[in-house]
Amino acid sequence: MDITRENINELNTVLKIKIQKNDYYTKVEDILRDYKKKLKMDGFRPGKVPFGLVKKLYYKPVLVEEVNKIISESLLKYISDEKLRILGDPLPSEKKSDPIDWDTQTDFEFSFDIGLAPEFEVNLSKRDKIPYYSIKTDKKMTESYVEGYTKRFGSYLETDQIETGEEVLTGDIKQVVDNTSDKQGIHTEKANFSLGVMKEEKIKNKFMGAKKGDSIFFDLKKAFPNDSEIAGILKIDKEKIPEVMGDFEFTVNEISVFVNAKLNQELYDKIFGKDKIKSEEEFFTEIEKEIQTNLDKESDMRFTLDTKEKLVRKLDLKLPDEFMNRWLIKTNEGKFTKEEIEKDFDHFKEDLMWQLIKEEVVKEQKLEINEEEILSYAKEVTLKQFMQYGLANVPDDQLEHYAKELLGKDDERKKLTDKLFEDKIVNYVKNTVKIEEKKISADEFNKLYEKK
Repeated sequence: MDITRENINELNTVLKIKIQKNDYYTKVEDILRDYKKKLKMDGFRPGKVPFGLVKKLYYKPVLVEEVNKIISESLLKYISDEKLRILGDPLPSEKKSDPIDWDTQTDFEFSFDIGLAPEFEVNLSKRDKIPYYSIKTDKKMTESYVEGYTKRFGSYLETDQIETGEEVLTGDIKQVVDNTSDKQGIHTEKANFSLGVMKEEKIKNKFMGAKKGDSIFFDLKKAFPNDSEIAGILKIDKEKIPEVMGDFEFTVNEISVFVNAKLNQELYDKIFGKDKIKSEEEFFTEIEKEIQTNLDKESDMRFTLDTKEKLVRKLDLKLPDEFMNRWLIKTNEGKFTKEEIEKDFDHFKEDLMWQLIKEEVVKEQKLEINEEEILSYAKEVTLKQFMQYGLANVPDDQLEHYAKELLGKDDERKKLTDKLFEDKIVNYVKNTVKIEEKKISADEFNKLYEKK
């Protein structure tokens, strides 16, 4: 077996693999002899099928499989040994490969097109400028955060009368049927629904001011056009929805209204942990810190996007476009059309350039991530997941247990590692280039994304 390399240009090369009979024949023969031992065929005892017949039946598929294995292993080894920085995967050459006759040929030659990553250096300095947008806090943000917390920890309380149009009602609902009819109407006890999701305002107005024990007649289908909602209210299968027609009588048994939690010690303890916040003043101070932390993260995310744009534009890396286009079409066959891939090709190129730039920065600056850093970040991510369910005070040993479980999943570990490396890359850029800090409002900040 022999591999030779033919450079087309600095970004494209062709690898030619020559495979001779002595590269595969012994292995193919061994596989066929193993087949013979196990093969069962009418007219022959197990293991007694003549080797010539076995060879006639299976030589070609075994040969193809073995030659493909040699190709795959040889390509990987050559690329590794020669330290080729390839893009995508090797593709059978459309220009260099001759048709293969597996029935008659004993020696084979295959050609593969390879796309190469460009050689470059990043070379940043204070002459490079990147904006950093600091978002100004305001009263509206604080009110929104407080509203979010009081709503998250709020609860439903029973009340005697419908007043807001957002109440949740529980009661007896039955279909109104003609007294002269033998038909039994739908009747559900302890039905419940929220007035807040009722679609028809005229019907909702019928409920306003109603008290426990009152009955309201209304068209259920007009009030709730969604079949799933109706099936849930009546506790019936969707197949029975066609039977839902005409008016229904709803007798109010319970009225509940959602009330936001009050600013008190109980709420502070639920949010921040037992006795960590002991006054309204401390609560608002902590809220302000949280807002600033989140705004800083938003600013950092924007800085990452601007860094990507700046470096991609500055370096303007040349890529093997034709090869990459072919590779994308090949690997996405059946998922995306050629036209869809070509339409998004520029976006793909930009992402690929950014990936190559990040890898180069890691290499040039010798950036590393140790196990302690990745575990700490995994714990941070895990805590955020708990906080989505209102659990802010998870013991550290439990947090570490779940973080290690997360890191045990290869794809999750890679995702976290990539994010940590990107943070280190962006931090390097921030300390190397000239930062043009700009203080702007949240609305102005959001408009930055509309320009893209």
